[in-house]
Amino acid sequence: MIQRPSRPLRVLAPALAAGVLLTTAACSAGDDSGQDRADTTQISSSPLAQASPAALTPAGARAALVTEADLEDDWNQVKNAATWRDSLLVGKVDVADFLTGKADAADCQKLLDRLYGDDLLGKPSGTSALTGFEEGSSRLLYQVAAYDRAGLDSSFSWLKSLPVKCDQFTVTDDSGAKHTVQVTERSLPKEGDARQGLRVTVQGTSGGEPATLTLDVAAVRVGTDAITLTNGGLDGVDGDSTEQAVKLGTARLKDVQAGRTPSADPGELD
Repeated sequence: MIQRPSRPLRVLAPALAAGVLLTTAACSAGDDSGQDRADTTQISSSPLAQASPAALTPAGARAALVTEADLEDDWNQVKNAATWRDSLLVGKVDVADFLTGKADAADCQKLLDRLYGDDLLGKPSGTSALTGFEEGSSRLLYQVAAYDRAGLDSSFSWLKSLPVKCDQFTVTDDSGAKHTVQVTERSLPKEGDARQGLRVTVQGTSGGEPATLTLDVAAVRVGTDAITLTNGGLDGVDGDSTEQAVKLGTARLKDVQAGRTPSADPGELD
């Protein structure tokens, strides 16, 4: 896959070395400083605190991220997930593909841009944390972040509309090559307060050879916090890992919101 020059952005993200793939999810906020850890040790576990979760802190966001133990199969955590970019997601949407014109085309362009820049739900209003995993040629990018409630509701409504607005369209990249993009709905486990899943398929070329990038895209809202993930690659998608990450990731975020430490053993949640 062609490497796109780096840029100071954040949008539905993937940047990969040639021949690799994937994207999704956001810049991690905060560092591992002692101050961050101290901020989260005071979260109350009282009934009142559980009814009104404390604001997500950097340490809390990191604790809510899924781990290798949460995922099925042989996923390995990586340290460079925030730099992932996928050139197959880069290009200009062909407005002529849309009977309704520029409005729907703009929504489909926003999907590709956000997938490339790691902000599927828009820029978080509060803290965020990001992690990534590799399994063979597949990548799973996972983010936890705090958002403004009105903006979060608007983003979920936008995601829900995409399988209809963006069912199939064409993208032209900087070299003039055409990519065909298909967007369909992807069912998710009934977790959180709201959820939306998509399956995004991009057919184009990588290294001069025909290539198809297939991604599961998922978002789950829990109060005013949300998890987002992209999972897939040039060899397809492991759907079980998507569902496992949604199920156990939502449980981890709820634990953090309630002032509890997420379990290190996902088997305890079965």
